[in-house]
Amino acid sequence: MIFKAVRDGTPYQPHGLTMREWADIPPRPVRLDQLITTKRELALDRLLAEDSTFYGDLFPHVVLFEGALYLEDGLHRALRAALQQRTSIHARVLALPRPVLPRADTGRAEPAGQAVGRAAAVPAPAAPPPAAQPSDA
Repeated sequence: MIFKAVRDGTPYQPHGLTMREWADIPPRPVRLDQLITTKRELALDRLLAEDSTFYGDLFPHVVLFEGALYLEDGLHRALRAALQQRTSIHARVLALPRPVLPRADTGRAEPAGQAVGRAAAVPAPAAPPPAAQPSDA
């Protein structure tokens, strides 16, 4: 298997990074078998073109979201690397924070995932045991 998974689209909201902002992220090695693609289809002519990176970034763009690496741009370069028997590529990796959702009970924000199950009723604390009565013995 070349990639960890293949999906169509991203599970995260658009981050809005420009090409200039991506260029500020230093490339680092990423294993192909840990990448989840965000495109299900590719154009064979782009895969086989020798100048496929002429107008874009030389390094693929990867988004780290909730512990998973999503290949956002550079599917053709990653697949070309796999066809050359390489197991990793150098990519620019953007780490997105976990989304923040409002808490139902206070309205304050907290990381997503921690709010799951908050709507369940919390049992009231047990009443303290009755105080011992002094005996007249």
